[in-house]
Amino acid sequence: MASDFVAARLNMVESQVRTNDVTDVRLHDAMRAIPRESLVPADRAFQAYADTAVEYAPGRYLLRPREVSKLLQALKPMAGERALAIAAPYAAAVLEAVGLSVERFDADDLSLVPGANYDLIIVEGAVTRAPDSWLAALALGGRLGVIEREGPTGKAALYTRAEDGIGRRTLFDAMAPVLKGFEPVAGFAF
Repeated sequence: MASDFVAARLNMVESQVRTNDVTDVRLHDAMRAIPRESLVPADRAFQAYADTAVEYAPGRYLLRPREVSKLLQALKPMAGERALAIAAPYAAAVLEAVGLSVERFDADDLSLVPGANYDLIIVEGAVTRAPDSWLAALALGGRLGVIEREGPTGKAALYTRAEDGIGRRTLFDAMAPVLKGFEPVAGFAF
């Protein structure tokens, strides 16, 4: 069965990552080596390389390979940088493999970020809008990659801290389950 996972990892990179304009060879190499199946419960290991979000804990999911690889590439990780992985065990493993120092954060309340001055923050789950606490934790030049979602589909967003404030850029359409506590608030608008 282990060899089946090795083949599945290779197929994931070739058919879900490279075909979606992810050209960073360091990410390819890391994703070919990291066993996604070890990050999910054994009864879900067969889903680890499928084109779907896989639940690894109640209400927490590994992003689809396409989404996580595109988000990681947009963040432009550089060896030696300090990263925070919010509910993002797979992204954390990939970042560590490319040489970043990664702090993993998977608490009940994900809005209370531990520490500050992160060069890079990544989230494997959707939120309505990135909370101010995440943006405040970025160092100058720091980047936050997150999927923002209010309806059935979402948009991957890249936030960057500069001397004059925080900039935001929409990257691509993305599907991800919404993290608990970050659901859209129902309301009425004309």
